[in-house]
Amino acid sequence: MQHGILLVALGFLIGTFGTLIGAGGGFILVPILILVFPDMPPDVLTSISLAVVFLNASSGSIAYGRMKRIDYKSAFYFALATLPGSILGAMLTSVISRHLFNMILGVLLIVISVFLFLKPSQGAYANKFNRGKLVHRTLTDSSGEVHKFSFNIWVGIIISFFVGFLSSLLGIGGGIIHVPALVSLLDFPIHIATATSHFILAIMALSGTIVHMIDGSFWEGWQTAVFIGIGVVVGAQLGAGLSHRVKPKGIIIALAGALFIVGIRLLFTK
Repeated sequence: MQHGILLVALGFLIGTFGTLIGAGGGFILVPILILVFPDMPPDVLTSISLAVVFLNASSGSIAYGRMKRIDYKSAFYFALATLPGSILGAMLTSVISRHLFNMILGVLLIVISVFLFLKPSQGAYANKFNRGKLVHRTLTDSSGEVHKFSFNIWVGIIISFFVGFLSSLLGIGGGIIHVPALVSLLDFPIHIATATSHFILAIMALSGTIVHMIDGSFWEGWQTAVFIGIGVVVGAQLGAGLSHRVKPKGIIIALAGALFIVGIRLLFTK
């Protein structure tokens, strides 16, 4: 019983912070699972994490939907692009070793954190990627704030495919890649990026979870996923509510710091 309460509490913290930054929380959960369950196979780790990310992202998306911050048109195309990548990634987790799994995840987190520390501002690389025929978006959220931005949707689709693959392979959800890409490469406003990414995560994580259910790896850790999932559903609502009180740059810096610390820890995990 005590073990279950601790897992629910862990889920609450992951749901709160993950939804706040639009990252789903998988990048925090997977390293913790690696430390707590050192003998657990990568495919079981990712199946638990993806199921939790799905619950977190679904709960957060409901909250962000009420705030009218989700760019549904873009999310539809990006989510479709993530599906083949997420299915492929979920299928490959059973063929990589635990050590290689840790190394890939650790290096990826460090690279992303450095990228964010160097260029945390909106549209930092947009002039290089937002070329050609652009689509234009105008969103008015529930507070009355108007968000206008333009981007090359094909660049977003290509990015989304690789996000789907890496996130499903590693069980990290994908928001830690998607949010920086939407903000720095495609010039999405940070709050629109976090909300839209969360909606995409829900669809992407569901597809990866279904693959793990079919291959049987999910059922080895389903009880852990349920306990953590209960916590993230509640935490996601709190995280979404806090999002409008945190400055955009603060969200990016907090995300970068967390990624760097976790990445370093993974590289030294045997």
